Amino acid sequence: AGLLRSHDINPTHQRIEIAHALFSRQEHLSADQVMAFVNTRHSETSKATVYNTLKLFIEKGLVRELIVDPSKVFYDPNTCEHHHFYNVDTGELVDIDADELALMNMPALPAGTIADGVDVIIRIRNQMPV
Repeated sequence: AGLLRSHDINPTHQRIEIAHALFSRQEHLSADQVMAFVNTRHSETSKATVYNTLKLFIEKGLVRELIVDPSKVFYDPNTCEHHHFYNVDTGELVDIDADELALMNMPALPAGTIADGVDVIIRIRNQMPV
């Protein structure tokens, strides 16, 4: 509840449960995984409630939204600057520390804009045995 209050979020029971799902395991979870986790612990929480709460958590800077492809979105409780490996075979996301990746020759930004962050997702797949 304190974490939610510190981000100006009213700590309702369902929001606390959704936050617990995200922060107790420190994993990258899809909305469906969050919903399944919450519903194994307590009574039925609707998909709309989960999506609305995740949207609120993103807006308040509590989690990051990672779109690895148009059909796969994950929510990351680690809001520090970092990047990811995404295994297209297993669907697993693994953090890459920001200092392990150097970006060179950033393009000039369009007039009237500032950079708000860089998210790099390196897609990998399992190597087939030879």
